[in-house]
Amino acid sequence: MKKILLPFLIIVILNSCKDDAASTTEQGAMVVNNEPAIMSYTVTNVYPHDTTAFTEGLEWHDGALYESTGILNKSKLAKVNLTTGKDIQKISFPEFGEGITILNGKIYQLTYTEKKCFVYDAITLKKLQEFTYDGEGWGMTNNGKQLIMNNGGDKLYYRDPETFKVMNIVSVTDNYGPVAKINELEWVNGIIYSNIWETNTIITINPESGKVIGKVDMTNLIAQYLPELVEKAQIQGAYLNGIAYDSTGKRFFITGKLWPKMFEVKF
Repeated sequence: MKKILLPFLIIVILNSCKDDAASTTEQGAMVVNNEPAIMSYTVTNVYPHDTTAFTEGLEWHDGALYESTGILNKSKLAKVNLTTGKDIQKISFPEFGEGITILNGKIYQLTYTEKKCFVYDAITLKKLQEFTYDGEGWGMTNNGKQLIMNNGGDKLYYRDPETFKVMNIVSVTDNYGPVAKINELEWVNGIIYSNIWETNTIITINPESGKVIGKVDMTNLIAQYLPELVEKAQIQGAYLNGIAYDSTGKRFFITGKLWPKMFEVKF
């Protein structure tokens, strides 16, 4: 009897080890699955874009495109004709313009190192007020209640639109750790889309946890439509930057600094 039981026990133990190994493998696979999902895109239309526009912010609002550009003494906030790429309405200013967002009939515009946020009437572009803040200003969006901005690091700062006071800070991370250089931001159906400065990548972020949940590489778009920009980006900073979303048409618009084209895409 003992001779029969011993081999049986060995088999049971070995099978148990296999189950543990399988479990470990499955757990390992789960870790891999926690990586950001790889997203794809389709170009549905191409429009002209002002090649002098050092794009820092892009918004679609009430059927129109709004753009904020940088460069000292050359910055502007403009309402743009999508079809022609020409400015319909604009204001210029000496500070280095950065990200914009539109909330409750007001356009909020950051500045790079001047530590100012300008507030305009969304219809007339008349300046209404000005806020100050610490650090740099890069990208900005909103969740319908709060403004959300970044300063080129890995943090999202949630601010009160009436006082510009910081209400919350969320760190952006992926499976490798903190994600720095998050730039232009766009809130789309409860998810934040963001450019990453000096890359061809757009990421999607869970606004509550800061976890990067998706990413898409736009390198092939540049190679197909804008091959001349590879060298220009390195020399003049002509990188991908600018995400706007038309919630009615369910379409995205993307462009870059000094790009000659604006792209309508679907992710």
